[in-house]
Amino acid sequence: MFAWVEGLAPWMLGLLGGLVITGLNAAGALLVLLWPRPPARVVNTLLGFAAGIMLSASFTSLILPGIAEGGLLPVVVGIGLGTLFLTVVDRVVPHLHLERGREGIHGERMRAVWLFILAITLHNMPEGLAVGVGLGAGDLARGLQLVLAIGLQNIPEGLAVAVSALGAGMGSSFYAGVVGIRAGVVEIPLALLGALAVEVARPLLPYAMGFAAGAMLYVIFDEIIPETNRQGRERLATLGFLAGTVAMLALDVALG
Repeated sequence: MFAWVEGLAPWMLGLLGGLVITGLNAAGALLVLLWPRPPARVVNTLLGFAAGIMLSASFTSLILPGIAEGGLLPVVVGIGLGTLFLTVVDRVVPHLHLERGREGIHGERMRAVWLFILAITLHNMPEGLAVGVGLGAGDLARGLQLVLAIGLQNIPEGLAVAVSALGAGMGSSFYAGVVGIRAGVVEIPLALLGALAVEVARPLLPYAMGFAAGAMLYVIFDEIIPETNRQGRERLATLGFLAGTVAMLALDVALG
């Protein structure tokens, strides 16, 4: 597989990477058909695992390679821009968190299910962008490592989204799975966009790596950790977080 993808253009790699991680998100979302009511402690542990992978991937596959490519300053600027972008989007775009309620500009006419999908879509945007930037950077091994990492953490995320949609009364198990899939589709165009951006303007690469990392770190600390630490369920989520961190580090060492 490595030999086959090695000759592909960066934009094709970005598109392929987006399809892979979206497919794994769909697989996780459709698990709700087999396991519609997983215990909350299991969901929190899996989300903690996903956050640990995202945190490690932000450093090993984006921040450190970005510093090696262009130095510290462009990466730091990119991190700041990524954080600022998601902060603004989070405040402006109307969306719904099942626990915290509506956020962003109030869109009273929008159905709750669409507000919920928008919330998860915002969550998934940095992951698709990170994969595209990683694959467009020219280091195929590092890019594939990022695809594996994001794809792996997309499985529990997809399940968590579908379970949340089902628990909120958004229809049958099948429709809840569709909600989870639909919210992850945004990763495909953003992976393509990330790959095209660094292919067309190579000097933007360290900024783009920092931007994707900053956006992912924002999601971890603004969305995932607060969700897993409410109602006194933080112990298992913390253990899952540590397990995800170690798993990503092991993957980084294994793939060189």
